[in-house]
Amino acid sequence: MIDTLPINTSWSEPLEEQIKSMFYYDPRWLNLLATFYGYQIIPLTTTNADNQVTGFLPLCYIKSPLTGRRLVALPFSDYCPLLAVDEADTAQLIERALHLAQEKKVKYLELRAGVNAVLTERPDFTSNNLYVNWVLPLSASSEDAWSALRKPVQHQIKKSQKAGVQIRAAQKREDIDIYYRLHVKTRTKKHGMPTQARNYFFTLWDTFAPTNTMRLLLAEYQGTPIAGIIIFASGSTLHYAYGASDENYLKLAPNNLLFWDAITWGSANGYKSLDLGRTASDNQGLMEFKRRWGAVQEPLPYYYYPQTAGLASTSESSWKYRLLTNNWRRLPLPVAGRLGGYVYKHLG
Repeated sequence: MIDTLPINTSWSEPLEEQIKSMFYYDPRWLNLLATFYGYQIIPLTTTNADNQVTGFLPLCYIKSPLTGRRLVALPFSDYCPLLAVDEADTAQLIERALHLAQEKKVKYLELRAGVNAVLTERPDFTSNNLYVNWVLPLSASSEDAWSALRKPVQHQIKKSQKAGVQIRAAQKREDIDIYYRLHVKTRTKKHGMPTQARNYFFTLWDTFAPTNTMRLLLAEYQGTPIAGIIIFASGSTLHYAYGASDENYLKLAPNNLLFWDAITWGSANGYKSLDLGRTASDNQGLMEFKRRWGAVQEPLPYYYYPQTAGLASTSESSWKYRLLTNNWRRLPLPVAGRLGGYVYKHLG
Protein backbone atom coordinates (compact mmCIF):
# COMPACT_ATOMS: atom_id res chain seq x y z
CA MET A 1 0.00 0.00 0.00
CA ILE A 2 1.34 3.43 -0.99
CA ASP A 3 -0.18 6.58 0.45
CA THR A 4 -0.55 9.18 -2.33
CA LEU A 5 2.85 8.70 -3.93
CA PRO A 6 3.60 11.89 -5.91
CA ILE A 7 4.52 10.13 -9.16
CA ASN A 8 3.15 12.90 -11.39
CA THR A 9 3.91 15.74 -9.02
CA SER A 10 6.03 18.62 -10.25
CA TRP A 11 9.47 18.60 -8.63
CA SER A 12 11.38 21.76 -7.82
CA GLU A 13 14.47 22.07 -9.97
CA PRO A 14 17.09 21.12 -7.32
CA LEU A 15 15.19 17.93 -6.44
CA GLU A 16 14.36 16.97 -10.00
CA GLU A 17 17.99 16.26 -10.86
CA GLN A 18 18.63 14.39 -7.60
CA ILE A 19 15.59 12.16 -7.85
CA LYS A 20 16.61 10.92 -11.31
CA SER A 21 19.74 9.25 -9.95
CA MET A 22 18.06 7.75 -6.85
CA PHE A 23 17.16 4.18 -7.75
CA TYR A 24 15.64 3.51 -4.33
CA TYR A 25 13.20 6.39 -4.89
CA ASP A 26 12.03 5.02 -8.22
CA PRO A 27 8.23 4.61 -7.93
CA ARG A 28 8.60 1.05 -9.24
CA TRP A 29 10.94 0.16 -6.37
CA LEU A 30 8.62 1.70 -3.81
CA ASN A 31 5.69 -0.14 -5.35
CA LEU A 32 7.64 -3.42 -5.22
CA LEU A 33 8.30 -2.98 -1.49
CA ALA A 34 4.61 -2.37 -0.94
CA THR A 35 3.17 -5.12 -3.12
CA PHE A 36 5.71 -7.91 -2.64
CA TYR A 37 6.39 -7.50 1.08
CA GLY A 38 3.11 -5.95 2.13
CA TYR A 39 4.71 -2.84 3.63
CA GLN A 40 2.97 0.51 3.76
CA ILE A 41 4.88 3.27 1.98
CA ILE A 42 4.19 6.73 3.41
CA PRO A 43 5.82 9.47 1.29
CA LEU A 44 6.38 12.69 3.22
CA THR A 45 6.70 15.85 1.13
CA THR A 46 6.99 19.60 1.45
CA THR A 47 5.92 21.98 -1.31
CA ASN A 48 6.39 25.61 -2.33
CA ALA A 49 3.85 28.22 -3.40
CA ASP A 50 3.78 26.76 -6.92
CA ASN A 51 2.90 23.32 -5.51
CA GLN A 52 6.30 21.97 -6.53
CA VAL A 53 7.83 19.35 -4.25
CA THR A 54 10.70 20.89 -2.26
CA GLY A 55 11.28 18.01 0.16
CA PHE A 56 10.87 14.25 -0.10
CA LEU A 57 11.22 11.45 2.44
CA PRO A 58 9.44 8.14 1.78
CA LEU A 59 8.94 6.09 4.96
CA CYS A 60 8.10 2.42 5.12
CA TYR A 61 5.84 1.23 7.92
CA ILE A 62 6.65 -2.36 8.82
CA LYS A 63 4.35 -4.25 11.16
CA SER A 64 5.82 -7.67 11.86
CA PRO A 65 4.74 -10.30 14.41
CA LEU A 66 8.39 -11.41 14.56
CA THR A 67 10.29 -8.13 14.70
CA GLY A 68 7.70 -5.57 15.75
CA ARG A 69 6.61 -2.20 14.37
CA ARG A 70 9.05 0.27 12.90
CA LEU A 71 9.45 3.05 10.34
CA VAL A 72 12.39 2.72 7.94
CA ALA A 73 13.59 4.81 5.03
CA LEU A 74 13.92 2.39 3.34
CA PRO A 75 14.17 -1.36 3.96
CA PHE A 76 16.50 -3.33 1.65
CA SER A 77 17.84 0.01 0.37
CA ASP A 78 21.38 1.08 1.21
CA TYR A 79 21.19 4.84 0.86
CA CYS A 80 18.01 6.94 1.09
CA PRO A 81 18.94 10.60 1.55
CA LEU A 82 16.46 13.08 2.90
CA LEU A 83 15.94 15.31 -0.16
CA ALA A 84 15.16 18.97 0.56
CA VAL A 85 15.99 22.34 -0.95
CA ASP A 86 16.93 23.89 2.39
CA GLU A 87 17.22 23.24 6.13
CA ALA A 88 13.69 24.47 6.80
CA ASP A 89 12.19 21.79 4.56
CA THR A 90 14.59 19.24 6.06
CA ALA A 91 13.46 20.11 9.59
CA GLN A 92 9.81 19.95 8.57
CA LEU A 93 10.22 16.45 7.12
CA ILE A 94 12.03 15.26 10.25
CA GLU A 95 9.30 16.60 12.53
CA ARG A 96 6.63 14.88 10.47
CA ALA A 97 8.58 11.61 10.60
CA LEU A 98 8.86 11.88 14.38
CA HIS A 99 5.16 12.61 14.71
CA LEU A 100 4.37 9.56 12.60
CA ALA A 101 6.67 7.38 14.70
CA GLN A 102 4.92 8.48 17.87
CA GLU A 103 1.48 8.12 16.32
CA LYS A 104 2.13 4.55 15.22
CA LYS A 105 3.97 3.66 18.46
CA VAL A 106 6.91 2.10 16.63
CA LYS A 107 9.94 0.59 18.34
CA TYR A 108 12.19 2.89 16.35
CA LEU A 109 12.51 5.19 13.36
CA GLU A 110 15.46 4.47 11.06
CA LEU A 111 16.65 6.98 8.45
CA ARG A 112 19.34 5.66 6.09
CA ALA A 113 20.07 9.19 5.04
CA GLY A 114 23.84 9.36 4.90
CA VAL A 115 25.56 12.56 5.98
CA ASN A 116 22.92 15.11 6.99
CA ALA A 117 23.85 18.22 8.96
CA VAL A 118 20.38 18.75 10.42
CA LEU A 119 20.02 15.17 11.67
CA THR A 120 23.56 15.20 13.05
CA GLU A 121 22.83 18.22 15.24
CA ARG A 122 19.57 16.88 16.67
CA PRO A 123 19.99 15.46 20.21
CA ASP A 124 16.91 13.24 19.85
CA PHE A 125 18.54 11.17 17.09
CA THR A 126 21.43 8.72 17.45
CA SER A 127 23.75 8.20 14.50
CA ASN A 128 25.25 4.83 13.69
CA ASN A 129 28.39 4.69 11.54
CA LEU A 130 28.51 0.96 10.95
CA TYR A 131 28.68 1.32 7.15
CA VAL A 132 30.49 3.21 4.44
CA ASN A 133 29.48 3.47 0.80
CA TRP A 134 31.73 2.96 -2.24
CA VAL A 135 31.30 4.76 -5.56
CA LEU A 136 33.48 4.09 -8.59
CA PRO A 137 33.75 6.95 -11.13
CA LEU A 138 33.46 5.57 -14.66
CA SER A 139 35.87 6.70 -17.34
CA ALA A 140 34.88 7.65 -20.86
CA SER A 141 36.91 4.79 -22.34
CA SER A 142 37.79 1.23 -21.35
CA GLU A 143 41.49 2.11 -21.70
CA ASP A 144 41.20 4.81 -19.05
CA ALA A 145 39.14 2.50 -16.86
CA TRP A 146 41.80 -0.21 -17.13
CA SER A 147 44.56 2.21 -16.16
CA ALA A 148 42.64 3.19 -13.01
CA LEU A 149 42.65 -0.40 -11.71
CA ARG A 150 45.28 -1.63 -9.31
CA LYS A 151 47.66 -4.28 -10.64
CA PRO A 152 46.20 -7.17 -8.58
CA VAL A 153 42.75 -6.49 -10.05
CA GLN A 154 44.14 -6.37 -13.59
CA HIS A 155 45.92 -9.67 -12.94
CA GLN A 156 42.71 -11.35 -11.73
CA ILE A 157 40.76 -10.15 -14.76
CA LYS A 158 43.41 -11.45 -17.15
CA LYS A 159 43.55 -14.73 -15.23
CA SER A 160 39.80 -15.20 -15.57
CA GLN A 161 39.86 -14.41 -19.27
CA LYS A 162 42.78 -16.74 -19.89
CA ALA A 163 41.01 -19.58 -18.04
CA GLY A 164 38.10 -19.28 -20.45
CA VAL A 165 35.45 -17.74 -18.21
CA GLN A 166 32.71 -16.20 -20.32
CA ILE A 167 30.35 -13.36 -19.35
CA ARG A 168 26.89 -13.03 -20.82
CA ALA A 169 24.06 -10.63 -20.13
CA ALA A 170 20.77 -12.41 -19.41
CA GLN A 171 18.22 -11.98 -22.17
CA LYS A 172 15.37 -14.11 -20.88
CA ARG A 173 13.37 -14.49 -17.68
CA GLU A 174 14.47 -18.10 -17.19
CA ASP A 175 18.01 -16.92 -16.45
CA ILE A 176 16.75 -15.71 -13.09
CA ASP A 177 16.58 -19.32 -11.92
CA ILE A 178 20.26 -19.78 -12.75
CA TYR A 179 21.18 -16.76 -10.67
CA TYR A 180 18.84 -17.69 -7.82
CA ARG A 181 20.51 -21.07 -7.29
CA LEU A 182 23.87 -19.35 -6.93
CA HIS A 183 22.34 -16.70 -4.67
CA VAL A 184 20.82 -19.18 -2.20
CA LYS A 185 24.12 -21.04 -1.93
CA THR A 186 26.10 -17.83 -1.36
CA ARG A 187 23.71 -16.30 1.17
CA THR A 188 23.34 -19.55 3.11
CA LYS A 189 26.78 -21.14 3.15
CA LYS A 190 29.06 -18.10 2.84
CA HIS A 191 27.14 -15.35 4.62
CA GLY A 192 24.83 -17.39 6.83
CA MET A 193 21.91 -15.08 6.08
CA PRO A 194 18.33 -15.62 4.91
CA THR A 195 17.78 -15.09 1.20
CA GLN A 196 14.99 -13.39 -0.67
CA ALA A 197 12.21 -15.52 -2.12
CA ARG A 198 12.70 -16.92 -5.61
CA ASN A 199 9.68 -14.95 -6.85
CA TYR A 200 11.28 -11.74 -5.62
CA PHE A 201 13.96 -11.98 -8.31
CA PHE A 202 11.35 -12.78 -10.96
CA THR A 203 9.45 -9.69 -9.82
CA LEU A 204 12.62 -7.62 -10.17
CA TRP A 205 13.04 -8.91 -13.71
CA ASP A 206 9.44 -8.27 -14.67
CA THR A 207 9.58 -4.76 -13.19
CA PHE A 208 12.92 -3.45 -14.44
CA ALA A 209 14.28 -5.61 -17.26
CA PRO A 210 11.74 -4.48 -19.90
CA THR A 211 13.06 -0.89 -19.60
CA ASN A 212 16.73 -1.96 -19.47
CA THR A 213 17.09 -0.61 -15.93
CA MET A 214 18.11 -4.06 -14.64
CA ARG A 215 21.08 -6.00 -15.96
CA LEU A 216 21.84 -9.58 -14.89
CA LEU A 217 25.37 -10.72 -15.76
CA LEU A 218 26.30 -14.40 -15.55
CA ALA A 219 29.81 -15.85 -15.55
CA GLU A 220 30.10 -19.32 -17.09
CA TYR A 221 32.96 -21.80 -17.25
CA GLN A 222 32.74 -24.61 -19.76
CA GLY A 223 28.98 -24.11 -19.90
CA THR A 224 28.51 -24.11 -16.11
CA PRO A 225 27.18 -20.94 -14.39
CA ILE A 226 29.67 -20.05 -11.65
CA ALA A 227 28.81 -16.46 -10.65
CA GLY A 228 26.43 -13.61 -11.30
CA ILE A 229 25.67 -10.00 -10.41
CA ILE A 230 22.59 -7.82 -10.71
CA ILE A 231 23.00 -4.16 -11.65
CA PHE A 232 20.31 -1.45 -11.64
CA ALA A 233 20.48 1.77 -13.62
CA SER A 234 19.09 5.18 -12.72
CA GLY A 235 20.09 8.48 -14.24
CA SER A 236 23.82 8.42 -14.95
CA THR A 237 24.53 5.87 -12.18
CA LEU A 238 24.74 2.09 -12.16
CA HIS A 239 23.98 0.40 -8.84
CA TYR A 240 25.47 -2.95 -7.89
CA ALA A 241 22.65 -4.67 -6.01
CA TYR A 242 23.29 -8.42 -5.66
CA GLY A 243 26.11 -10.84 -6.28
CA ALA A 244 26.58 -14.59 -5.94
CA SER A 245 29.19 -17.17 -6.84
CA ASP A 246 30.08 -20.85 -6.54
CA GLU A 247 33.01 -21.05 -4.12
CA ASN A 248 34.38 -24.07 -6.00
CA TYR A 249 35.26 -21.78 -8.90
CA LEU A 250 36.53 -18.68 -7.09
CA LYS A 251 40.10 -19.56 -8.14
CA LEU A 252 39.02 -18.54 -11.67
CA ALA A 253 38.21 -14.99 -10.43
CA PRO A 254 34.76 -14.79 -12.05
CA ASN A 255 33.67 -11.89 -9.84
CA ASN A 256 36.51 -9.72 -11.11
CA LEU A 257 35.54 -10.42 -14.70
CA LEU A 258 31.87 -9.70 -13.95
CA PHE A 259 32.67 -6.29 -12.48
CA TRP A 260 35.01 -5.50 -15.35
CA ASP A 261 32.21 -6.28 -17.80
CA ALA A 262 29.85 -4.00 -15.85
CA ILE A 263 32.45 -1.20 -15.89
CA THR A 264 33.20 -1.42 -19.61
CA TRP A 265 29.50 -1.67 -20.50
CA GLY A 266 28.68 1.29 -18.26
CA SER A 267 31.48 3.41 -19.73
CA ALA A 268 30.43 2.56 -23.30
CA ASN A 269 26.83 3.50 -22.56
CA GLY A 270 27.54 6.90 -21.00
CA TYR A 271 27.14 6.13 -17.30
CA LYS A 272 29.25 8.28 -14.98
CA SER A 273 29.54 6.11 -11.87
CA LEU A 274 29.08 2.61 -10.51
CA ASP A 275 27.72 2.57 -6.96
CA LEU A 276 29.22 -0.54 -5.34
CA GLY A 277 26.92 -0.30 -2.34
CA ARG A 278 27.45 -0.20 1.39
CA THR A 279 30.07 -2.20 3.27
CA ALA A 280 30.37 -2.80 7.00
CA SER A 281 33.50 -0.90 8.00
CA ASP A 282 34.77 -3.87 10.00
CA ASN A 283 34.63 -6.12 6.91
CA GLN A 284 38.19 -5.38 5.87
CA GLY A 285 38.29 -7.99 3.10
CA LEU A 286 35.34 -6.51 1.22
CA MET A 287 36.57 -2.98 1.92
CA GLU A 288 39.90 -3.79 0.27
CA PHE A 289 38.20 -5.50 -2.69
CA LYS A 290 36.25 -2.34 -3.51
CA ARG A 291 39.22 -0.08 -2.82
CA ARG A 292 41.34 -1.90 -5.40
CA TRP A 293 38.90 -1.00 -8.16
CA GLY A 294 39.51 2.68 -7.50
CA ALA A 295 36.19 3.24 -5.74
CA VAL A 296 35.86 6.26 -3.46
CA GLN A 297 34.79 5.64 0.15
CA GLU A 298 31.94 7.79 1.45
CA PRO A 299 30.55 7.97 5.00
CA LEU A 300 27.10 6.44 5.38
CA PRO A 301 25.61 7.16 8.80
CA TYR A 302 22.13 5.89 9.66
CA TYR A 303 20.01 7.85 12.15
CA TYR A 304 17.70 6.37 14.81
CA TYR A 305 14.95 7.57 17.12
CA PRO A 306 14.49 6.93 20.02
CA GLN A 307 17.06 4.12 20.03
CA THR A 308 19.45 2.32 17.74
CA ALA A 309 17.90 -1.01 16.81
CA GLY A 310 17.34 -3.48 13.98
CA LEU A 311 19.47 -5.74 11.82
CA ALA A 312 20.99 -2.82 9.90
CA SER A 313 22.53 -1.54 13.14
CA THR A 314 24.01 -4.90 14.18
CA SER A 315 27.75 -5.30 13.72
CA GLU A 316 28.99 -8.37 11.86
CA SER A 317 31.36 -9.01 14.75
CA SER A 318 28.61 -8.98 17.40
CA TRP A 319 27.58 -12.20 19.16
CA LYS A 320 23.98 -11.80 17.92
CA TYR A 321 25.09 -11.59 14.31
CA ARG A 322 27.48 -14.53 14.66
CA LEU A 323 24.82 -16.64 16.38
CA LEU A 324 22.38 -16.03 13.52
CA THR A 325 24.89 -16.67 10.75
CA ASN A 326 26.48 -19.77 12.31
CA ASN A 327 23.09 -21.43 12.79
CA TRP A 328 21.78 -20.45 9.37
CA ARG A 329 24.81 -22.00 7.63
CA ARG A 330 23.81 -25.39 9.02
CA LEU A 331 20.52 -25.43 7.12
CA PRO A 332 20.17 -27.61 4.01
CA LEU A 333 19.87 -25.40 0.93
CA PRO A 334 16.27 -26.38 0.05
CA VAL A 335 15.19 -25.58 3.63
CA ALA A 336 17.18 -22.34 3.69
CA GLY A 337 15.58 -21.21 0.44
CA ARG A 338 12.00 -21.80 1.55
CA LEU A 339 12.51 -20.53 5.09
CA GLY A 340 14.47 -17.50 3.92
CA GLY A 341 11.65 -16.46 1.63
CA TYR A 342 9.35 -16.31 4.66
CA VAL A 343 11.78 -14.75 7.14
CA TYR A 344 13.28 -12.13 4.86
CA LYS A 345 10.34 -9.73 4.82
CA HIS A 346 10.56 -9.45 8.62
CA LEU A 347 14.18 -8.20 8.44
CA GLY A 348 13.62 -4.96 6.52
